[in-house]
Amino acid sequence: MPVDSALSLESVSFLLVWTAIAIYALAFIAYVVDLSRRSAVAVDRSAQRQLVSVGAGEVGSADAASAVDELRAEGQAAEDNLNAAPGRRTRLLWARIGTSLTWLAFLFHVGGVITRGIVAGHVPWSNMYEFALTGTVLIVAVYLGVLFRYDLRFLGSLITGMVVLMLGGASLPFTFYVEVVPLADPLKSVWLVIHVFVASLATALFAIAFGLSVLQLMQSRREQRAIAAVGTGATARSGPGFLRTLPGSEALESLAYRFAIMGFVFWTFTLIAGSIWANDAWGRYWGFDTKEVWTFVIWVLYAGYIHARATRGWRGSRSAWLSIVGFTAVIFNFTIVNMFFKGLHAYSGLS
Repeated sequence: MPVDSALSLESVSFLLVWTAIAIYALAFIAYVVDLSRRSAVAVDRSAQRQLVSVGAGEVGSADAASAVDELRAEGQAAEDNLNAAPGRRTRLLWARIGTSLTWLAFLFHVGGVITRGIVAGHVPWSNMYEFALTGTVLIVAVYLGVLFRYDLRFLGSLITGMVVLMLGGASLPFTFYVEVVPLADPLKSVWLVIHVFVASLATALFAIAFGLSVLQLMQSRREQRAIAAVGTGATARSGPGFLRTLPGSEALESLAYRFAIMGFVFWTFTLIAGSIWANDAWGRYWGFDTKEVWTFVIWVLYAGYIHARATRGWRGSRSAWLSIVGFTAVIFNFTIVNMFFKGLHAYSGLS
C-alpha cells in the first residue's frame, strides 16, 4: 500500500479494493451456506419420497423407475427455475444474501477501479495489478448482469471465490501490486481501451462457461451413477447433494456453450484489434511474440471446442473438458506468460 502522511486518492483506491475483497469473501461464505442448505433440502425431499414409496409397497423395478422419474423431475424443476424471471424464482435466503453482498462488494470494487484511474490519469490497464483489478470487476459485472436473465446463483461461490483469490492475490504488496506509474509509450493509444476491455469481457464470459462446465461434469457423473443403479434397484448417492437442485448436465452444457460462443466472438475481436494496434505501435500485424502466440492458441482452443460440439457431436464430458482447458489457457496467458516470458508485451509492471 502506498505510504503517505495524508490519505491519498491512491490509498483510497487500495482501501476500497480490500474492502471489496472482504465483502466478496463474506458473499462466498453465504453462497457456500446456500449450497449446504440446498443439499439438506434435497436429502429431506428424497427421504420423504422413499417413505411414500415404501408406504405404497413399491419395490424392485418400481423403485428403479421411480428413481429415473425423480432424476428427470429434479432436472426439469431446476431448469424451470433457471429460466424464470427474478420475481418468480425459488426464494433461497442465503443465495439472496450472497447476491446482495456481491452487489455491495461490486460497488466498492468499481470505486477502487475509478479512483485508480483518476490517480493514473488514464484507464487503469497498464500493469498486472490493474489488469486483475479490471478483469475481476468485469467477471462480477457479467455474473450479476446474467442474473437478470438466468438464475445462476448456484455459481456464486465459484465466482466470488475466484475473485477473492485473483483480486486478493494481485493486491498483495509482494505479488502484482505496484504504485501508479506513467503509461508506457506503446500503450498511449485508443486501442488500449478497445483491445484490453474486449479481452477482459471475453475472459469474463469464458469464466462463466468454465464454472458451468465444472458443474456439468459433476452433474453428469451423478446422473450416470443414478442410471447405473437402476438395474439393481439401489439408490445412487454420489456427489454433493446440492447437485439435485441444479439443472441437468445437458442444460448446463447448453448454457456453457452459449457463453463460450459469446466469449469467442469477443476474443476474435481481441485478436483482430491486437493486430491492428501492433501495426500502429511496431509496424507489423503479427510477429510471433509470446503473448500474440498464446492469444492465438486460446482462440484455436475455443474454436475447436465450438466446432467439435457443433459438427462432430462432441457432447458431454469431452465438451466440458475442452471448455475447462480453454479457460485454463486464458489464466496461464494472464499469469505465467506475463510474468515469465519476455517480449514486446512485457507490461506486467513487475521488476
